[in-house]
Amino acid sequence: MTSEENKAPGAGVKSFSRGNDPEDIRERQRFVEEELGASTDWLKRELYPGDIVRGNIENYLGTAKVPVGLAGPVLIHGDHAQGHFYVPLATTEGSLVASYSRGMRVIRESGGCGAKVFEDHMQRAPMFRFNSLAGAEKFSRWLEDNRAMMAESTAKTTSHGRLTDVDIFNLGRNVYVRFGFYTGDAAGQNMVNLAAYQICRDIRESYPGWDAVESFNLSSKFCTDKKASQINVLKSRGKKVTAEVEIPEDILEERLRTTAANVNEHYLNGNLSAMYAGCISNGFHAANGIAALFIACGNDPANVAESHVDLLDLRLIEGGLYFAVTLPSLIVGTVGGGTNLPTQNECLNILGCKGAGKALKFAEITAAVVLAGEISLMGAIASEEWAGAHEDLGRNRPGAGG
Repeated sequence: MTSEENKAPGAGVKSFSRGNDPEDIRERQRFVEEELGASTDWLKRELYPGDIVRGNIENYLGTAKVPVGLAGPVLIHGDHAQGHFYVPLATTEGSLVASYSRGMRVIRESGGCGAKVFEDHMQRAPMFRFNSLAGAEKFSRWLEDNRAMMAESTAKTTSHGRLTDVDIFNLGRNVYVRFGFYTGDAAGQNMVNLAAYQICRDIRESYPGWDAVESFNLSSKFCTDKKASQINVLKSRGKKVTAEVEIPEDILEERLRTTAANVNEHYLNGNLSAMYAGCISNGFHAANGIAALFIACGNDPANVAESHVDLLDLRLIEGGLYFAVTLPSLIVGTVGGGTNLPTQNECLNILGCKGAGKALKFAEITAAVVLAGEISLMGAIASEEWAGAHEDLGRNRPGAGG
């Protein structure tokens, strides 16, 4: 379908300035209202000034409002997150905040959850294709001997990041090089793009056998950016973080109206089901809490595609249940991107996570949020209360809000 055929009724083809000056914004609003015949009344309300969103949006028209609820508190005994935290969650799914609050209460009444970050690096994986197997092998050996050069290349592009890993994977004539970078308190995708490109440029200048390279791809999909993958489960991308709790039997019965044995039976059946279906992880709905937290706190919602992978570890223990979640590729930041926008800044401040030195704390809180959500949902399924909760809290019927 051509762009002419695809345009809205009555609308001409219109190109806009990318500027965010007030008149640029008003021009787009007038176009939508007059040419497309659509209202922008709510989009225009409480508009961010154009200079605030410069670098976050192009063709700025207005703001989308997402309700923010406050869940918690959740009690965390982490290396970086310590104490009680009330958690802002931005969502349009009724019952979600209530469910996460219930899981946080279970954690709190069980004495709190432990949390720990095990890995912290962002990856980019270019691909080099050679004209022979011998050329690919020779290049792989050269890379092993020249890691210091790659570290120096990284330093040319950033003072905040550093090269931490160089993993080499061979597939016939293709050589995939998975660079890992420490990115400080930023999620770091832009930082690693620049660093990886600089490394590849310096490789091109330094490698004596470059004439054997048939093609080069800076982003080969081997880092699986915005895609869940087994390599990110094993090698991590972003932060690998675990949160755990031991839940006494009496709390399971009082708060979740189920037993450790019943939850464990559902867990085992769920693992078999996930394996049969080909799932990449055995968690239930980490994406729910992560997406709501990311939207509230200015982290890229697209990173939920990788971050939601959730490895659930549940075991019967004396007097109760051990419950843990591991997020092997959690991509979070507390500086840059959308974290500086006004409401997102406020939500990060609610958590005490705004600015430098707070990314690991935010990662531990995120894992605790996911843990709470898994506990609550598994309890609801085991007690057969899940469907009823959605019926009571999650149904927004037409006309219900006036």
